[in-house]
Amino acid sequence: MADQSATPTMTDQNALVVDWDGTDDPQNPKNWPRSKKWRATIIVSLFTFITPVSSSMLAPATTYIAQDLGITTSVERSLAVSIFVLAFAFGPLLLGPLSELYGRVRVIQLSNLFFLAWNLGCGFAQSEGQIMAFRFLAGLGGSAPLSVGGGVLSDVWRAEERGAAIAIYSLMPLLGPVVAPVTGAWIAERTTWRWVFWSTSIFTCVVQALGLIFLQETYEPILLARKAQRIRKAFANGDAENAIQNGSSKSGEKDAEKDVPSAPSSVPSPTASRTEDSKQNDTTRSTEVPQTTPGHPRTVLTKYELKPRSPVQHVLHALVRPFALFIYEPIVQLLGVYMAFVYGIFYLYLTVIPSIFEGAPYSESTGIAGLHYIAFGLGVTGASQINARALDRIYRHFSARNGGKGEPEYRLPSMVPGTILLPAGLIVTGWSAQKGAHWIAVDVGLFLVGGGMILNFQCIQTYVIDAFALHAASALAAVAFLRSLAGFSFPLFAPAMYAALGVGWGDTLLAFVAIFVGCPAPWLLWYYGSRVRAKSRYSKKS
Repeated sequence: MADQSATPTMTDQNALVVDWDGTDDPQNPKNWPRSKKWRATIIVSLFTFITPVSSSMLAPATTYIAQDLGITTSVERSLAVSIFVLAFAFGPLLLGPLSELYGRVRVIQLSNLFFLAWNLGCGFAQSEGQIMAFRFLAGLGGSAPLSVGGGVLSDVWRAEERGAAIAIYSLMPLLGPVVAPVTGAWIAERTTWRWVFWSTSIFTCVVQALGLIFLQETYEPILLARKAQRIRKAFANGDAENAIQNGSSKSGEKDAEKDVPSAPSSVPSPTASRTEDSKQNDTTRSTEVPQTTPGHPRTVLTKYELKPRSPVQHVLHALVRPFALFIYEPIVQLLGVYMAFVYGIFYLYLTVIPSIFEGAPYSESTGIAGLHYIAFGLGVTGASQINARALDRIYRHFSARNGGKGEPEYRLPSMVPGTILLPAGLIVTGWSAQKGAHWIAVDVGLFLVGGGMILNFQCIQTYVIDAFALHAASALAAVAFLRSLAGFSFPLFAPAMYAALGVGWGDTLLAFVAIFVGCPAPWLLWYYGSRVRAKSRYSKKS
C-alpha cells in the first residue's frame, strides 16, 4: 500500500495508487481546522437530536390522540410512541452500511428528507392505522444519524480528541426525548396534538437547511475516490504532467462527485493514523482508464481499491457486516445487551412519568406533570458535561502511562459510576413514588437515573467507535439493533409489570437486573477487552 506521507505512487508500470498528500493533507477530514470539525459535529448532533425529540414528544399527547383516533387500550397508546423506536432497530442495519458505500452526508440528508415527509404526514393522520404506519416509516428515515453520525465523528476526530465530540453527540438521543415531552405536553394541552408533529417538522427543515449548506463529506474512501476521478480526467484529457496536481487540488470536485456514484464499500471510516489504517486491507475494485501516453498509468485507483470486487459484492459485503459484528463479536454482544437494557428503561420512564404524577396522590395536570422530565434532563445534561471533559483526560492519562499508546479500554472508567447511579436512581424513584413522598424525592431519583444512563451511553458509544473505528457505523448499527428493540418493547410491558408489582418493587426488579448486567461489564472489558479485540476480524487490533 502507499504510505500516507507520500503523494499518489506507482505500484507497477500500469497502476497508480491515490492516497493523501502527506500526513498533513488539508483535504483529510482529520486535518480540518477545529472550527470545521466542530461545525460537522454540531450539525450531525442536531440531526441526531431531531428524531429522538419526535419519538417522545408524542408521549404526553397520547390521551388526546386516543380520543380523536379511537385508540382504546393502554398498550395501543404506548405503541403509538414506541413503534417509532422499533424502526430504529432496522433502519441502521441498512443505512449504516449504505453510508460506507455512498458516503455519510448523502445518506444522512436523504434519510432526513424521508423522515420529514412521514413525520409531516403524522400530523394529518385520520386513523389509528395511519398514525402507526406513518410513525414507523418516519422512524426508519430518522434512524440514520444514530449510526452514521458516529461514523462522521470517527472520520474527523483522532482517538485522543474525539471524547468530547462523542459526549455531545451521545447526549442528543437522550436529551431529545427528555426535553420533548415538556414541550409536547403544553402543545397538546393548549392547541392540538397535530402541532406536535408540525412543530418538529419545522425544526427539521431548519436543520436540513444547515446540513445542506455546511455539512461536507467526511468519509475517506469517498474523498479519495473523488480525488482519483480528477486524476483520471486529467489523464484522459492528455494533461499528464498535471494529473497528480489536479488530483490534489479542489478544482473539478463537484464534477468528480457526479462521476463517482459509490464509494469503496468494504472499508469504512479510517482511524487516527496511517499505521492503524494499514491494519486492514479490506478493499474494492479498481477503475480502468485509457492509457493516453506511453508510461502513463493504465489504472488509477485509491488505496482502498487494490482488491477487485464486483458491485454486487460491494453491496452484499457492506450489508452483511452489521449482522456479522453482532454474531461474531463478543464486545458488541455484551455492550449491546447492556445498552439495550439501559435504553429500554429510558423509554419505559418516558411513558411512566406522566402516569406517576397525573394519578394519586400527586394529581397534576398534563402540563405540570410534564415538567418532571426536567429533573430527568438535568441528570442527563449534568453528567454528560462532566463526562465530556473526563473522557479525553482519562484517555490521555492512561495513554501516557502506556507509553503514549491509546486503547479503547481507556474509555471505560467513567462507565463505573454510571453502573452505580442507574440502579440507585431506580430504587429512589420507585419507592418515593410508591410511598407518595414529596415530588422532589421522586425527581431526585429521576435525576440519578438520567445521570447513570448518559454515563453508560456515552462510554459505550465511545468504546465501540474506538474499538471498531474502521467499521464504526456498522458496529453502532449492530448495537442499536438490540437497543431499539428494547426501547420499543419495554413501554409495552411496563403497565402490566407496575400493575402486578407496584412502582416500588417494579423499579427494584429493574435495579437488580441493572446491577447484574451492568456492573461487571466495564471490569470484564478492562481486563479482557484487548484479548478479545486481538482475535477479532473487525476490531482495531492492539
